[in-house]
Amino acid sequence: MNIIYFEKPGKQNTDETLKLAVERAKQLGIKYLVVASSTGETAKKALKIAEGLNLVVVTYHTGFIGVGKNSMDSETENFLKQNGVTIVRQSHILSGLERSISRKLGGVSRTEAIAEALRSLFGHGLKVCVEIAIMAADSGAIPIEEVVAVGGRSRGADTAVVVLPAHMNNFFDMQIKEIICMPREKR
Repeated sequence: MNIIYFEKPGKQNTDETLKLAVERAKQLGIKYLVVASSTGETAKKALKIAEGLNLVVVTYHTGFIGVGKNSMDSETENFLKQNGVTIVRQSHILSGLERSISRKLGGVSRTEAIAEALRSLFGHGLKVCVEIAIMAADSGAIPIEEVVAVGGRSRGADTAVVVLPAHMNNFFDMQIKEIICMPREKR
């Protein structure tokens, strides 16, 4: 398996990232495709090509974009659910409460340091892949078996990995088995 490298990160890589992710999942007999999607646009693209896979979409927690607000509108969420998609709406595992404390009191937590190391070394998309795999596992949406996770930055997707997820309380049991695709430039 060759790793595909995109020149730059960003949503322009979404279609190819999803295609590569689905192909690899099917080659390996993986049952779950875990996709980060804030508004649902990436989720809808994944739904079109993920036939035969259990599609799990992980989105921002309520309140991330504003008090009491969700980034994915209810019409999109209902459409995805009606088409068999599992939606996980949960706090970010690699920031969550820690970020609130850092913003209020200053400093950086160990959790934020792990997130920044992943982001700086491998890119935002890989950090997201790790995070959504844990969030999906913690919500019970996926079993602890190899899955394909797809992430990116802000909008769209540019990174896909085969990962053995872990629960948050067993973070260091997680294994990135394969990098399917990622951007060469990280910023």
